[in-house]
Amino acid sequence: MSTSTVTATSAAPKKGGGRRKLTLPVVLLIIAGGLALISLVRLISGADDITSVGQVAGALELAVPIGLAGLGGLWAERAGVINIGLEGMMVLGTWFGAWAGFQWGPWVGVLFGILGGALGGLLHAIITVTFGVNHIVSGVAINILAVGVTRYLSNFTFATEPGGSSKQSPRIDSITEITIPGLADGLADLQQKHWFLISDIAGVLGGLVTGLSLLTIVALLLIPGTWWILWRTSFGLRLRSCGENPIAAETLGVNVYKYKYIAVTVSGGLAGLAGAFLAIVATGIYQENQTGGRGYIGLAAMIFGNWMPGGMALGAGLFGFTDSLKLRGGAENVHAMLLLLAILLVLVVGWQLYKRKYVSAGISAAVAAVLFLWYGLTDQVPSQFVDAAPYVTTLLVLALSAQRLRMPKANGMTYRRGQGT
Repeated sequence: MSTSTVTATSAAPKKGGGRRKLTLPVVLLIIAGGLALISLVRLISGADDITSVGQVAGALELAVPIGLAGLGGLWAERAGVINIGLEGMMVLGTWFGAWAGFQWGPWVGVLFGILGGALGGLLHAIITVTFGVNHIVSGVAINILAVGVTRYLSNFTFATEPGGSSKQSPRIDSITEITIPGLADGLADLQQKHWFLISDIAGVLGGLVTGLSLLTIVALLLIPGTWWILWRTSFGLRLRSCGENPIAAETLGVNVYKYKYIAVTVSGGLAGLAGAFLAIVATGIYQENQTGGRGYIGLAAMIFGNWMPGGMALGAGLFGFTDSLKLRGGAENVHAMLLLLAILLVLVVGWQLYKRKYVSAGISAAVAAVLFLWYGLTDQVPSQFVDAAPYVTTLLVLALSAQRLRMPKANGMTYRRGQGT
């Protein structure tokens, strides 16, 4: 993703290069098949917690900040600006959200978290769009700057408050959580019966209606909202044209600089909201290094989703689920995932043989055999592997999906006003 100057020919889209789009029935069929496979693994392994109400609720809570960061990356990169500074913008969101949240309430904290992240986004826009600095260099600089600034500010804000220190804030009041009475209890009872597929569906639905924060609902609504704005409005069409072919967009009268600035600032705001969610909803407190690399994982979720909101949400859900496995059941749950991964690889082998990709099929079969052996010869996985599971998943998913991805044509390229005249 190196930065280079955009030209009319390099950015011109090619005909016939797009992927075949998945229809809604096919997507629902894939989800149902995946759930049936997980249910089968649960019955074989005895790890009943992998689809419990608590597991799903925890996965959702962990997926939201990843998804918001990924959504932020999507806004920036659809306008042609690589935003590797999402991690730093999340850090700003955690600090600003906590600082305002413990003084004036959680919703004010959310607002300040968005503003803090948006400031980081605006800085990234100035550096990359106006001054033409390499997007990667700018993003890394913002990540370093955000950590330093928040650490400095904490020394004379949180450290002087009761319950705070130079590394954490006082506790923040929580945002209202809702549980649908009757339905949540009924689904929890059904999940406890551990029936094939039915209990798993009940566990998933129960996790979505139990202890749901209002901010979680807002975050979930931002996914279809982003899709509608970027793919169903003239504003979104102009913004995406800046990421595909800014020179052509300029010849049609689009103010490319303005749209890039808006996109990157919104990107920072969404990353800041992700940080505020971590501080206010997930933990109720600001802590140093709280983001834990979730900005980078959000970027991976965006790439996994092929720069589309729906795919990005699926990626965030996958990473959130993997992250939650280590918190509940730990080694036992991750051990069960070895079996799931081995079965998935067997399916991949069948598909690659169908496509006559014999080398890839052989490699996948060998890895599947190793995983089957690992699962069969052990009862648990080492604790170090449990901690690394989300990051290993990130690498595996990106490695497997990288061959079918298409990023915006002019993403990361330097554009100068007047190139289209």
